Amino acid sequence: MIGYMKHHERYVREMLEKNLSREAWQDLLVYHDQQIRWMQHERVVHLMIMLSVCLFALLSLGFVILAPTLPFFILLALLMILSSAYIFHYYRLENGVQKWYDLSGEIRTASAVMEEIP
Repeated sequence: MIGYMKHHERYVREMLEKNLSREAWQDLLVYHDQQIRWMQHERVVHLMIMLSVCLFALLSLGFVILAPTLPFFILLALLMILSSAYIFHYYRLENGVQKWYDLSGEIRTASAVMEEIP
């Protein structure tokens, strides 16, 4: 997912450096906004999964406190590792989408400048 986001960002930045027509700017904006909508859906899905995994990690912590057995310690360790990975992934996903919002603004600015040119 992160690789896909980087590839798309490179593509949009390359397009921003080109001298595109008004229609091409509008097409790029529509395409980019569609990509943002897809990533927003991904963010929601990953947020729900991350929160669920973190909830289970906290529940397993409660089990370790109530009944400190080896299986509960192993479960807690696995869920803490998984929670950390999800938090890191969600952080990168969120920051990537925030960068895309800025890119959308740059496309709109470039498109507006193009509309001013007769």
